[in-house]
Amino acid sequence: MEAKFFSEGLELARLPYFELRDGNRLVLADDTVGPVIDVHTHFALSYATPWKVDIKKEYPSTEHYLPMQGSPLDMEVYLNKNFTPVTLKRMKRDLTLKSLTRSGMRRTHTIPNLTREMDELGIVRSVTLPIDYPVLSANGVDTLEAVRGNGRFIAFGTVHPYASDVEAKLDRQVALGARGIKVHPAVQVISPSNHRAMKLYRLCAARRLPVLFHCGPVGIEPKLGRKLSQVALYEKAIAENPDVVFILGHSGALQMEGALGYAKRYENVYLDLSCQSLTHVRKILDEATPDRLLYGTDWPFYHQAIALAKILVATEGAPELRRKVLHDNAARLFPA
Repeated sequence: MEAKFFSEGLELARLPYFELRDGNRLVLADDTVGPVIDVHTHFALSYATPWKVDIKKEYPSTEHYLPMQGSPLDMEVYLNKNFTPVTLKRMKRDLTLKSLTRSGMRRTHTIPNLTREMDELGIVRSVTLPIDYPVLSANGVDTLEAVRGNGRFIAFGTVHPYASDVEAKLDRQVALGARGIKVHPAVQVISPSNHRAMKLYRLCAARRLPVLFHCGPVGIEPKLGRKLSQVALYEKAIAENPDVVFILGHSGALQMEGALGYAKRYENVYLDLSCQSLTHVRKILDEATPDRLLYGTDWPFYHQAIALAKILVATEGAPELRRKVLHDNAARLFPA
């Protein structure tokens, strides 16, 4: 019988795809799965201070924001609904006050730690997504420089539309190897249809850079961020920039139906399935164009096995669809 609720994340080993090793390592056990490409990961981000996390340092374990031990996992809700008041408070503190330091859970959100998890799950490449403000951050350049020459990562850049010299900053990141641009309306506090954001998309079109949006409200962001990430605000960008590939991160989050509608109407829209419930993953797989669906995880918020488990369950008996979602569609977008 298909399992949908687990007393903790490590219990995903009850599924036939995984096994538990050393008591706390969830490892892919099905050698028919893979290769896999994850289109939605982040390293530790830093703001307003030179005291940055060393993202090249390895730690014995990764402190995901949703713990894999001691915290229930329900596959039938949007993933952040699994946070308890305690784990939610801890995550928010780590993303705010701790982002000014080298400490906290975020210190483990590093290149070696992500690489280790990828190796354990058959993930051959991951897209890295930095986020910058107009000033007082350099996550785009820092990330690009850190992973340059590392074939395991498909590095995106980030340029805030209200930064000075947007085009020059974009070109610098392209020169460092940026394969796309991350835009996060809720964190960057800008509407996806803002006129300066629209200019950024045109610059991306000229450079043939995909844009990966955080798309949709998630329910735990500040009120302004929730307002700015309403799915209805994304259509102007999509419709007026047909030469830009837009990847809708989280498939619209809590407004999945709206994002699915865009994917049906616009050929330049891809859906990243990260964080959606198992039922919603099935609906998207059933209704959307299969060549424009992508596996993403939102690591380090969540262990990469959680999203993988949902796709494996939803594609049981459909190997061609499974391979497209887990690898081929992303490989076509980002050829090695």
